[in-house]
Amino acid sequence: MHYPPPVHGAAMVGKYIKDSALINADFKTKYINLGISQKVGESGKRKWRKIVRYLNVIVASFKQLFLFNPNLVYITLTSSGMGFYKDAFIVLLAKLFGKKVVFHFHNKGVRKAQGRFFDDWLYRIIFKDSEVILLSLHLYPDVEKYVSIENIHICQNGIPEMAPETVIPETQLNGPAQILFLSNLLKSKGVFELLEACQILKERGIPFHCTFIGDTGDIDAELFKYTLQEMNVQDRVAYVGCKYGEDKNRAYREADVFVLYTHDDCFPLVLLEAMQHSLPVITTAEGGIPDIVEDGKSGYLVSKNNVSELAQKLEEVITNRTLQQSMGANARLRYESRYTLQAFEDRLYEILCQLVSKNEEHVSSVKKV
Repeated sequence: MHYPPPVHGAAMVGKYIKDSALINADFKTKYINLGISQKVGESGKRKWRKIVRYLNVIVASFKQLFLFNPNLVYITLTSSGMGFYKDAFIVLLAKLFGKKVVFHFHNKGVRKAQGRFFDDWLYRIIFKDSEVILLSLHLYPDVEKYVSIENIHICQNGIPEMAPETVIPETQLNGPAQILFLSNLLKSKGVFELLEACQILKERGIPFHCTFIGDTGDIDAELFKYTLQEMNVQDRVAYVGCKYGEDKNRAYREADVFVLYTHDDCFPLVLLEAMQHSLPVITTAEGGIPDIVEDGKSGYLVSKNNVSELAQKLEEVITNRTLQQSMGANARLRYESRYTLQAFEDRLYEILCQLVSKNEEHVSSVKKV
């Protein structure tokens, strides 16, 4: 699995699993970090350090398959591209040892890549006799060509509960509404579209301030600053870099609405964090997000590539204090009922128990034959 560094949603879930008292109490586990990038900006770049890290992953995998001899091999498989080829070699190694494999997907892209002959051939080998954990049933079409629905398990993510004093909103009744974006600065996260929406709001005379928090990705700080000046929103928008711990919690508490205009996500943890802090969420119906946000109740699901709609929904929320508070309260209740870390651990624990039992029954029947 992946766990930090770098810090991103899938890595944080990996950390939660690695630190889980429930899972580690009842299962004898060994963990190998599949990540070979130390920073978000390294992803996709060829560096000799990454090659060395990957060779270490291969050696560690071979060692554990041989010495630890697991009943079940759990892999957070990258869905496509070079990351998939990298992970596929580890999968083939596990299959060579005759191990039952379960894939836990935190990304998607199989459907886009399956049209290529080599990828299709490799997917057929990788998915054969394997089980798959998805974050939402909405994501099943991505793998349905290779995996029957009987081998699909749904496990929605969750995040740790926080002390009440860290999540109580510090709502400012006076002054401009506070819009918060908290993710890596990536084009796929809708950074430029949100800036366009801010430009529209400014032109309409709506009082607001938008804060961008996160590491740089394919958008660096210089490009972000240049775009602010080009759009003439530098007085309404600020990029403040990364925030952690209490600084990050304070940013959530001081916000009035959270925005993630994502084009390519599965189940963003930042949405759960925003809901935990009683923030209405404006996002897209991408991946499993429709399971998270109740459109019109705990936030809005807006169309992709429709900046006007994004600006309209932002205006509705930041100019209507009653709507804002109602949606925030509904978001908090939804988090409490579905998306705590305990709820996630319980779901994953139950799935792992089922898979281990299923594999033991299969091995037993093979031995009898």
